Amino acid sequence: MQHPTRPSLPVQPREASLSFKTWLLIALRLRAAALFTGAFFCAPNAAIANFQVCNQTLDVTNVAIGLYRVDAWETSGWWTIGPNQCANVIEETLTSRYIYVYARDVFNNTMLPGTVPLCLDPDEFRIRGREDCVQRGHISAPFVEVDTRRSERWTFFMQAPVN
Repeated sequence: MQHPTRPSLPVQPREASLSFKTWLLIALRLRAAALFTGAFFCAPNAAIANFQVCNQTLDVTNVAIGLYRVDAWETSGWWTIGPNQCANVIEETLTSRYIYVYARDVFNNTMLPGTVPLCLDPDEFRIRGREDCVQRGHISAPFVEVDTRRSERWTFFMQAPVN
């Protein structure tokens, strides 16, 4: 059986079509470029988290930290950390083996059983030195010692106190 002949249509130039394999290669290269670009621009932020405090309690907490820098003790604060949230509190590579953490809830109750007295202030602060806190107009508070085992990065998980 013969098929009727189609009327001839004017011939128009066709655009070059790419094969499925070519499209797949282009898509994979674009994805790789996007991942590289994302890693390039996001990696510094991820690497910045060299000492991170994660709040695994049900309370909003305010955190202060202390450490020995080159020639003197230094404390600083405050970072407010919501329940099940983390905060980057030291952004550079850790050089101190021990980091000291103090945390209080929104009612000003101490949340960690610390034993190392360091200085802090009620408002945002950075204090050099740990001696004579009260005489220098600061508050002495019990910080918890965190042994980072000489790691360059560390995450401290703060948990609710056991009653």
